[in-house]
Amino acid sequence: MSLKIVLTGTWLYDGIVEKPVDIIALEYDWWYSLAATDGQLEEDEKPLPLGQEGCLYYARFQRASTTSEPTWVDTHGHQQLAEAMKAAEEKVEGKIDWH
Repeated sequence: MSLKIVLTGTWLYDGIVEKPVDIIALEYDWWYSLAATDGQLEEDEKPLPLGQEGCLYYARFQRASTTSEPTWVDTHGHQQLAEAMKAAEEKVEGKIDWH
């Protein structure tokens, strides 16, 4: 299965080393799916509702640019792209240059 990368960017690790980041769109709640697979769901736990575009947006650092699954995400799911971008920016020192 191929992932949909909707936005890419770069940031400087330790202010020196350029590192990639991307935002992916998934048609399901990744963290809910992981918990379900691992038998870790809380009683009555529900997945996050999808946004208007029919997806949730997640930021990735370690697996940025990889388009195959399985993958790992580094933020919670967000219904709007701008929210996922903000969550990514909060995880790094400095700024992210979005392309």
